[in-house]
Amino acid sequence: MLKNRITQLFNIEKPIIQAGMVWTSGWKLASAVSNAGGLGIIGSGSMYPDVLEHHISSCKVATEKPYAVNVPLLYPDIEKHIEIIIKEKVPIVFTSAGNPKTWTKILKDEGIIVVHVVSSSVFAQKAEAAGCDAIVAEGFEAGGHNGREETTTLVLIPQVKQAISIPLIAAGGIANGQQMLAAMVLGADAVQIGSRFICTPEASAHSNFKEAILSSKEGDTMLSMKKTVPVRLMKNNFFQQIRDAELRGASAEELNEILGRGRAKKGMFEGQLDEGELEVGQVSSMIKQIKPAADIVAEIWNECIAEAQAVTKYF
Repeated sequence: MLKNRITQLFNIEKPIIQAGMVWTSGWKLASAVSNAGGLGIIGSGSMYPDVLEHHISSCKVATEKPYAVNVPLLYPDIEKHIEIIIKEKVPIVFTSAGNPKTWTKILKDEGIIVVHVVSSSVFAQKAEAAGCDAIVAEGFEAGGHNGREETTTLVLIPQVKQAISIPLIAAGGIANGQQMLAAMVLGADAVQIGSRFICTPEASAHSNFKEAILSSKEGDTMLSMKKTVPVRLMKNNFFQQIRDAELRGASAEELNEILGRGRAKKGMFEGQLDEGELEVGQVSSMIKQIKPAADIVAEIWNECIAEAQAVTKYF
């Protein structure tokens, strides 16, 4: 068990956090990661309020250890999500995609630990000023919604580290122990990992999506939709439609019209690989096996320790 600012804040054994991904991270994945000594997160962005309530109650049955809920602040029914989170006494909330000042104090007044996800040091400082207990700094390599600045994790983490005094979690482009160690050397207290946990039996993503990740290669993902909400996608027919529209100068309105409704559900949850939105990070090309979440947590942690010990021979 490592004792640092994040493990003590969350009361967890290993500084490994599983990202709260839409259509992928329900109670089965979150509880499996928490039971393995990390912090599992329920991704509420794809859940109706009653579905979120079910996942929280199921998670509490499946684990006695700390867990969290990720809340995208742009969610249209966010008041109901916050109400459920408070009622169910969720211990930790990760917020993203919005202004942390809106809900941080309300959550903290209920005794909830609040962490906000950012893509720049400027927004990290704003989140700290809003009262957040920790920051997730997510680099350009990450899957899903991303920063317009396209700052890589290698550059972002040390800049955010200098800008804030609260604990820092690194995200984006992290799938193994070597990458975890690198992030912590750069100043992170922990890492948040998303894409690697998609390829687990516990993840609710469709098997077609999992198989697409296993067979992916370098360069198979790209950041798109920068005129609306930037998102890293696996290349497929839908991605190409968006890409073609962007290259001819399509407006944000036209891009949103192509996107339509339920596109992420089609791809990640229903397995429609051609027409669905497939949100995944650059590390997808490194993932070659479906493994239980507990095995992944143990493997990454053991690799990190081994690499830390091995690197001392150079000094």
